[in-house]
Amino acid sequence: MSPVVLAVVSIAFINLQFLQAHGSELLLNCGSNGTVDADGRRWNGDIAPGSNFTLSSPGFAASLTGNSYTDEIFGPVYRSARFFNLTSWYHISVLPGNYCIRLHFFPSTFGNFSANNSVFDVTASGFKLVSKFNVSEEIVWRSSASNSVISAVVKEYFLVIGVRGLQIEFDPSPGSFAFVTAIEVMLTPDNLFNDTVNKVGGAGEQLPLGLSNRGVETMYRLNIGGPALKSSSDQYLHRPWYTDEAFMFSTNAAQIVSNASSIMYVSSNDSLLVPIDVYETARIMGNNMVVDKRFNVSWRFYVHPNFDYLVRLHFCELVYDKPNQRIFKIYINNKTAAENYDVYVRAGGINKAYHEDYFDDLPLQADSLWLQLGPDSMTSASGTDALLNGLEIFKLSKNGNLAYVLGHIDMANQRDSSKGKKKIDLWEEVGIGSASFVVLTGVFLFSWCYIRKKRKAVDKEAPPGWHPLVLHEAMKSTTDARAASKSSLARNASSIGHRMGRRFSIAEIRAATKNFDESLVIGTGGFGKVYKGELGEGTTVAIKRANPLCGQGLKEFETEIEMLSKLRHRHLVAMIGYCEEQKEMILVYEYMAKGTLRSHLYGNGLSPLTWKQRIDACIGAARGLHYLHTGADRGIIHRDVKTTNILLDDNFVAKIADFGLSKTGPTLDQTHVSTAVKGSFGYLDPEYFRRQQLTQKSDVYSFGVVLFEVACARPVIDPTLPKDQINLAEWAMRWQRQRSLEAIMDPRLDGDFSSESLKKFGEIVEKCLADDGRSRPSMGEVLWHLEYVLQLHETYKRNVDSESFGSGELRFADISFSLPHIGEGEEELHSKPSSIREELDT
Repeated sequence: MSPVVLAVVSIAFINLQFLQAHGSELLLNCGSNGTVDADGRRWNGDIAPGSNFTLSSPGFAASLTGNSYTDEIFGPVYRSARFFNLTSWYHISVLPGNYCIRLHFFPSTFGNFSANNSVFDVTASGFKLVSKFNVSEEIVWRSSASNSVISAVVKEYFLVIGVRGLQIEFDPSPGSFAFVTAIEVMLTPDNLFNDTVNKVGGAGEQLPLGLSNRGVETMYRLNIGGPALKSSSDQYLHRPWYTDEAFMFSTNAAQIVSNASSIMYVSSNDSLLVPIDVYETARIMGNNMVVDKRFNVSWRFYVHPNFDYLVRLHFCELVYDKPNQRIFKIYINNKTAAENYDVYVRAGGINKAYHEDYFDDLPLQADSLWLQLGPDSMTSASGTDALLNGLEIFKLSKNGNLAYVLGHIDMANQRDSSKGKKKIDLWEEVGIGSASFVVLTGVFLFSWCYIRKKRKAVDKEAPPGWHPLVLHEAMKSTTDARAASKSSLARNASSIGHRMGRRFSIAEIRAATKNFDESLVIGTGGFGKVYKGELGEGTTVAIKRANPLCGQGLKEFETEIEMLSKLRHRHLVAMIGYCEEQKEMILVYEYMAKGTLRSHLYGNGLSPLTWKQRIDACIGAARGLHYLHTGADRGIIHRDVKTTNILLDDNFVAKIADFGLSKTGPTLDQTHVSTAVKGSFGYLDPEYFRRQQLTQKSDVYSFGVVLFEVACARPVIDPTLPKDQINLAEWAMRWQRQRSLEAIMDPRLDGDFSSESLKKFGEIVEKCLADDGRSRPSMGEVLWHLEYVLQLHETYKRNVDSESFGSGELRFADISFSLPHIGEGEEELHSKPSSIREELDT
């Protein structure tokens, strides 16, 4: 720390006596030199003379007198804040124990500082609480998650504090600043969280959490079926409880019951955890508008992916005074958490309140947590089917980390500014162009009626959500052009149909698959199943049959149709034709006899590929991806590059498959495509995941993981391995940076490759996996380097075979040549390797 910083260190210190005098509660009104009353409690300024705390750097104490925030609870506290433009921290001396810590962030402005522009990290006693935190981004996320308007952010944590006390550190990102509006520190009972909880899907298994070494963040706290409860209703920890309507999948699936008389806690400890008001109301499945009594009551919550979660359910039977009247199942994330659940039996009677904890982990791809309660069809319960009084969802730290970078700020700002601009423009247009609006509306209605009439006959045979292949694409093309006559519509339809190949009858498809014989299934996915089939002329094909009940699968299926109708390349799996009869949605592909690249690397017992075969396969896949990125005006981003989507034909020629997640690339004036994160765990570009900004470099990252998988012949995620080896990309990168990739290579390749070719191979993988997408090479550059790796290997093999070096030591010429231009045409692509080979031969 510099002398300048030391010179401004505050001399105040909060000691244990202060906490004890205030009932084990510390409330800081940051940036203020006085005290204010809010939320029924007194808040002390963090620069008030005589207060006892340590603040490493005073930063800027901002008095926000112009604050328009009028919240009846925290309004007085939110009129000041403390801003930091360098790393600073509060140190609070407390007894060792369990504490609740709340950080308040109100997006205010002070001088040149606007809290909406701040980006910073917060760490408390070794736990990373937030990373690259931006308050406006958080507000947008919380508002969308709760379907309500959020004005300020309150982050609540539960941490175990040791003998060194509590230190809360604010670390601004370079060029930015940090701020905090208020801080709460409260001692909590030791039994706030149990040491063991029920494991979701574990059939009653109890799981030790070890929370003494883990931090906890509150994500949701809801009074199910009841009104919102102010923090003052919780006299111990001042926790607010919110309503649950915004999170319900269907409010008609349940009704509300209440009983405010004679409710008792099963355990006296529970009286410290939850206000009794929470147990006075509940949602049940009674005689409501749901026709099918097997329907579940469902809640959906947006959460942070790749974390463990503790789901706390609060129960109190308010209606039945004997057992076996309400028995139901509990599902969390579509897994069974509890069966034959009888609240009366668990509590030991009516009007007895208690809670039950469940543990589940979310994968990297999941951003939602589902809770569902439904009847147990195996029981004879005569009453209504399910009951729930309250709910809390807690996120658990991983390796000392509770932080999650949202990465929505760009889209949020664009959305907000777009909304504001649209409001202004709308009134301007109404004032000066109402006549044009009427004319355009008339034209639109006329066009819509015309198109609908043309489609009506064909749509009768199509299931919901499905548009006939040819007509759908022709209309899409026509809409994009914004003008087309009847003749041009027909021409487009004919063109699309030609590109999609042969139109098969459903009879031909059934004959080819022996009426969809299950023994011919060679693959499955969210869309449905893939069958091996044989056409009448003896041609073997792969037949993908969409399942119309899979909504997400249908969308991906249509995306694949759209992409394949305009793509043709020898390293992309070709679509031969399609079938759209009898509500079937079927695509027919060329058959790839050798299956997936992954099946030849591990897990299937097949003969291992040689180093040359592996490099050849990588080169073929790279050519296919390079064509996707450059073969169209805006390029196409595959978005799901992995070894199961790289298929091999009879001659082990690799081809890219599965375009269901593909996206058209950005326009010339854009750098990325803003879209929800999709892909496969282990292959996903971390930059894309953080920012939700998709680029061609996201495919490059995924392909880099594929290259490591090819070299090491192991899964990209293997939870059975030691902790530092679970993620292949992270583990192999550590070896590569030490230039020791050979140590973790597939042992079956021993002696089959040269150290020089492996060195170049490792270098290009390292570039593909760069953290910053801009630092990654293009697929054209990756392709060139892989061709180079292959030529190095072939030269090595020729030297070995001819035994041209008597000493046994192989030497490689100093090869230097510039990166050749890699265009869209195959002839130019294939003309380069021979020139490289000639140079190597010399």
